[in-house]
Amino acid sequence: MNKPLLALALGLAACSSEQATTQVDSRPGVNLSRYHTYNFMDEVARNDSAFQNSGSNIFDLKRAVTREMAARGFQKADKPDLWVNIGLVTQTRTQTRQANYQTDGAPYYIGQRNYHWQAGDIPVGQYQEGTATIDLVDAARKELVWQGTTSAILSRTPTRAAKQIDKGVADVFARFPVPAR
Repeated sequence: MNKPLLALALGLAACSSEQATTQVDSRPGVNLSRYHTYNFMDEVARNDSAFQNSGSNIFDLKRAVTREMAARGFQKADKPDLWVNIGLVTQTRTQTRQANYQTDGAPYYIGQRNYHWQAGDIPVGQYQEGTATIDLVDAARKELVWQGTTSAILSRTPTRAAKQIDKGVADVFARFPVPAR
């Protein structure tokens, strides 16, 4: 009897909304510790004003990146060594479950005397999935030198979504070549 409970607990843990997918990529041969200053790409070019009150969490992402860069000794400057370009994309996804003829009732009726069991995905809810991308660009050479990406399910509650963004950015920077001080 304990084995089914263990399997259920492992299955629920695997479906947890706290899981995130994190990837990083570095340009070969680049020593990121030689950079000392950073700043965000031109806010006018990125149109930050379009994100005001949009619920897109771009400002939470910017705040989290600022904290992680400062923790690694990078200073914000008007003429930086590195430009930071951030992006956040959210998508509404539909959660489904597989139809089960044993629990979903009678078979579907298709045509005259053509009864059959039909399995299919049944929508059970919707959720927001967010993907944040952090690009570091060498300001002098205008070359991408490092990129981090993280994806996770975002809470509808703004304070919880901000915490999820903080955790995702921390996970990305945990793989950054320059450790926190």
